[in-house]
Amino acid sequence: MSETLPPEVVEVADAADFAMATGADESVINDLRQYQSYLEDWNQRMNLVGPSTLEIFWSRHAWDSAQILPLAPEALTWADLGAGAGLPGIVLAILNKHRPGFHMHLVESMAKRCRFLTEVVEGLNLPATVHNSRAEDLSLAVDIVTARACAPMTRLLGYAQPYLKRGATALFLKGQDVAVELEEATKSWKFEADVLPSFSDARGRIVRVRTLSRGR
Repeated sequence: MSETLPPEVVEVADAADFAMATGADESVINDLRQYQSYLEDWNQRMNLVGPSTLEIFWSRHAWDSAQILPLAPEALTWADLGAGAGLPGIVLAILNKHRPGFHMHLVESMAKRCRFLTEVVEGLNLPATVHNSRAEDLSLAVDIVTARACAPMTRLLGYAQPYLKRGATALFLKGQDVAVELEEATKSWKFEADVLPSFSDARGRIVRVRTLSRGR
């Protein structure tokens, strides 16, 4: 495993900052605003995201999700495991809405969260499919498998294994305890991983996993 030193965090406070950081046009910003409205509405009925994080939607959710896109610029097919509120999957689907061949698979085991995801996908006409399934029960052929706030690394690698076996690379958004999680994961798994800096939060990291097999 290798770790890259963190860069300066790119401050994103609002839609204008997000557009500056990502190059997003007005149609993307409008879709993200609508997605924010969906989150605010549904969050009153179920626990999708921490209520306080809705006040910092553009940095905590939109920018945090969007930052992984440049790490796989050629990737067309993605799977977001434990998609939950649609982070990062919905944000990435919005950013790639008009890109030919792009498709996001949103994998979520809880039916009520799938209803939320389906409403967003249909309402925004996104290039995405919602799968009401356990991640490890699917073996979709995708370029990239991703997840945020899904599970500790040991379990997350188990969820991702079917996808990596079929050629995917993993890009996982992780927090400040990632080193501990990775050390624990080595007890069960053999893998090659890079720990990359987050541009949205100095405490965050992005873990890129290329190879994965069961440990002894």
